[in-house]
Amino acid sequence: MFVLRVHSVDDNHPITIEEAGFCTVSSTATRSRANPNPKFSERRGLVHLFRGTSQSYQQNPNSRSTCIFVVAVPNYLSSDEFVRFCGSHIDHVEELIFIRNDAMEDRYSVLIKLVDQLTADEFYSNLNGKRFSPAEAEVCHMLFMLSVEYTELAEIASTPPAGFTELPTCPICLERLDPDTSGILSTICDHSFQCSCTAKWTVLSCQVCRFCHQQDERPTCSVCGTVENLWVCLICGFVGCGRYKEGHAVRHWKDTQHWYSLDLRTQQIWDYVGDNYVHRLNQSKADGKLVEMNSPCMSHEAHCGTCECSEDSGISGALFNSKVEAIVDEYNRLLATQLETQRQYYESLLAEAKSKRESLIPETVEKAVASKMQDIQNELDICEEAKKAVADVNSKLIKNQEIMRKKFKEIEEREITSLRLRDATILDLEEQIRDLTVYIEAQKTLTNMTDSDGIKGGTVLPVSYQQSSPTNTRRHKKSSRRKN
Repeated sequence: MFVLRVHSVDDNHPITIEEAGFCTVSSTATRSRANPNPKFSERRGLVHLFRGTSQSYQQNPNSRSTCIFVVAVPNYLSSDEFVRFCGSHIDHVEELIFIRNDAMEDRYSVLIKLVDQLTADEFYSNLNGKRFSPAEAEVCHMLFMLSVEYTELAEIASTPPAGFTELPTCPICLERLDPDTSGILSTICDHSFQCSCTAKWTVLSCQVCRFCHQQDERPTCSVCGTVENLWVCLICGFVGCGRYKEGHAVRHWKDTQHWYSLDLRTQQIWDYVGDNYVHRLNQSKADGKLVEMNSPCMSHEAHCGTCECSEDSGISGALFNSKVEAIVDEYNRLLATQLETQRQYYESLLAEAKSKRESLIPETVEKAVASKMQDIQNELDICEEAKKAVADVNSKLIKNQEIMRKKFKEIEEREITSLRLRDATILDLEEQIRDLTVYIEAQKTLTNMTDSDGIKGGTVLPVSYQQSSPTNTRRHKKSSRRKN
């Protein structure tokens, strides 16, 4: 079920509608039940759409009412043309309000109050999912409203009621969501990046659609400025990075409670509360193309004859969807449980390792310090022993040096004495040689002399050399001293 809150400081202003030509097919019985004077009015305000979270959207008596909300009507369709679009059903309208937002120039919304539930169901069945114009792409999307509230406070209007969550009011963004989430049962386009139907709107006032359509402008995270892994909020258009970057998109959800975020790269929509994807399109494993999940029949009767559905196919589709949902739910629960278990396990391992590390740090430091001190002490002992050895060697060298000095002095003295004796011996030998030489020469002279008688009785006198070397003089002195 859906709830509508309108932030508006305006009141309903009655408007005039050209009534000729739109009510052409109606029986007398139908005219008797219809309100002959429908009330048409207009007001300005900002629309906030909320969906109940307790159960998925289903077309059953409990989820229907006599109040129908048309999410978006293209602005090229005037009020008169929308009334003509309603056809003969306008006779059963009790009140019709056009809600316009100055910030959205491309579309407006319509709130319709019908006289009873039967006419409301007929109105919904015939017009929901119908094109506003055969030549255009826009489709009429209707939702049953549980209640409609008007408030002048923006904070109250944007706050979800208890048990409800806010949905985007952009029709394209609603069509992106799966039927159980958005309540939009049928769509004719996947609204991909290159889709031309988004350009049909005159201004593209939805920021999400603008990001998807204008690929020339590269969006960035509103907080950190990154351009990778970007998600845009379907409600307010906030652009944030994913949880594998800085997680600003997740923080935005926690701050604003906006559940739905669209991946700008893949156009998949993530539900933060449900923790799963809620986009309408799924990728086929066979050919990789985008395909739409089977939507339930919009008719409230057993056989509508218009949507090519049957009771068997509906039951099969429901069983298939229920099985898929059960498997997905079970898988998600199992995965979440396993992830939680693994998280707790690894957190306990980390805590244990941290505690063990903290307890081992003092012991390890103490052992390392003791080992280092022991190594230093061993090195000190080795150095002390080496010092002693060097001191002993030094002492021995000093002693040997003294002994060698004494020996060298003695040798030097012996050498000097030996030299002196040698010089004396040489001098004595020279004296003897000189004497022998004089003697021999004298003998020769005497032998050569003829007058031997004149020599006899003569006296031999020493003859001094006129040229005598200093050596001979020194030797002569020594010889004289020795004779004396």
